[in-house]
Amino acid sequence: MPIYVYQVSEGRKGCAHCAAGFEEIESLSAPPTAVCPVCGAPVGRVPTAPNVGFSESGLDDRAKAAGFTKLKRIGSGEYERQY
Repeated sequence: MPIYVYQVSEGRKGCAHCAAGFEEIESLSAPPTAVCPVCGAPVGRVPTAPNVGFSESGLDDRAKAAGFTKLKRIGSGEYERQY
């Protein structure tokens, strides 16, 4: 389920919870949250970048730290040790 960020609508006053923005986990079929769960002020979704993919270098560093060996294919049935 995606995580949506909500914030009080512009020009409106809300509590500290909705003024700073809050996250809600909602299913794709669920209607969007319309009011702050704390004070009841009208809120709207804030556009955010999705978190997809991963850093391959980060995975390599963690694998190396855990003691794994990375092999690179250099030919038919031949591999070279990377670290």
